Amino acid sequence: MIAGLDVGTTAVKALLVSEHGDVLTRAERPYPLSTPQPGWAEQDPDDWARAAEQALAELGHADPPGFSGQMHGLVCLDAKGRVIRPAILWNDQRTQAECEEIEARVGLERLIELTGNRALTGFTAPKLLWLRRHEPDSYARISSILLPKDYVRLRLTGERAIDAADASGTLLFDVRRRRWSDEMLDALELPAAWLPPVRESTEIGGAGDQAAGALGVGVCGPGPLSIVLGTSGVVFAALPTYRPEPRARLHTFCHALPDTWYAMGVMLSAAGSLSWLRDHIAGGSYEGLTEEAAQWPPGSEGLLFQPYLAGERTPHADPGARAAFVGLSLRHGRGALARAVLEGVAYGLRDSLELVRTLGVDVGVARISGGGARSRLWLRILASVLDLPLERTAAAEGAAFGAALLGGISRGTFADAEEAVAACVRVTERIEPEPAWRDAYAEGYDRFVRLYPALRPFTSSQPVPAAGP
Repeated sequence: MIAGLDVGTTAVKALLVSEHGDVLTRAERPYPLSTPQPGWAEQDPDDWARAAEQALAELGHADPPGFSGQMHGLVCLDAKGRVIRPAILWNDQRTQAECEEIEARVGLERLIELTGNRALTGFTAPKLLWLRRHEPDSYARISSILLPKDYVRLRLTGERAIDAADASGTLLFDVRRRRWSDEMLDALELPAAWLPPVRESTEIGGAGDQAAGALGVGVCGPGPLSIVLGTSGVVFAALPTYRPEPRARLHTFCHALPDTWYAMGVMLSAAGSLSWLRDHIAGGSYEGLTEEAAQWPPGSEGLLFQPYLAGERTPHADPGARAAFVGLSLRHGRGALARAVLEGVAYGLRDSLELVRTLGVDVGVARISGGGARSRLWLRILASVLDLPLERTAAAEGAAFGAALLGGISRGTFADAEEAVAACVRVTERIEPEPAWRDAYAEGYDRFVRLYPALRPFTSSQPVPAAGP
């Protein structure tokens, strides 16, 4: 038996998995999220550790688990290993000025070449610069830094380390060479001694949640994509070489396998858009909303939803972007709004898919996971918008399942990731695109890509670039 632990944003999830991939038992422990100012997101790292201890105790399994967790969060420790302040999380938006400073110091082209990404507010390095500027007393006490799951590993096992996959999201990592970047550290005037030793995910038994989740649905090399239809949405493609998108509209990170990378598009409000509609506009249940949505034809009679409720990352990298319904008529009710939301999220994921294709990735099928994947209507819409078959797998446990596989690899239960996937990942269903919906969604996507530039002057809080001559 192998255990997997995922340190999420709302809860820790622990699984006990057989060597054949059967989930034997699961446990979950929630913890609070603090938002002391608008746009801020913090948590107490010791809440994660306590929740992890409780969840693992419920499993009744003594061996250390494989680890996964939310990426990018900053945990600062003093010389005695004590937490200095609450962790600043991946979805914290306070560091826009520091992101601009990083791109100015390093140069955007060189930054993308080194790290595979541009400087975004979610990443770890801008958080350190923010502390240096706004909380100098806390900054002066730092002796080491860790990411969320690695702090939990430290508390549970005493080991201070990080994997290449999670280190890729710090903006301090040379992603091509899979090591800390002296050039980035020098440019930002940050000490290398703060950083934990780096190992491969298969050695240490852990990875950031996106890499672990992709491994958990069988994406361990070129082949199927991983699409996550969770609160946020992700399109994930494994790459055999380091190949960042030239404008960094996709993230490029190290995968959880040696000598493998991945390109990832992220939309910030995927299933979260449907949650917002239900909680604040439509009411009722998710099942009721999707049943009403099914009564409307593809394209929702011209109603279009732009799903940027919390800004957007791919392809626009615009934290000030906002959502909109366009094309409302007297005929449109709850069902039409729901259908437009399902379609708008699918269009947003297609933006990422189209960028993945520009990297030369041969896209033939995608493995789907996340809470939104429980809606069969949504899967039919998504398959049709992407014009791509979607496959479900037997284990729908996401990153915790991938963490268990990594734990098994690191302990020798499996020889490598390919063996772990062959033993544990099973496709149970395939959803094909609906031929009768193809034309409607081709037209709908064409309208969708023209919507953001048209609405940006009215919906984005970011400055509008000056028009050309």
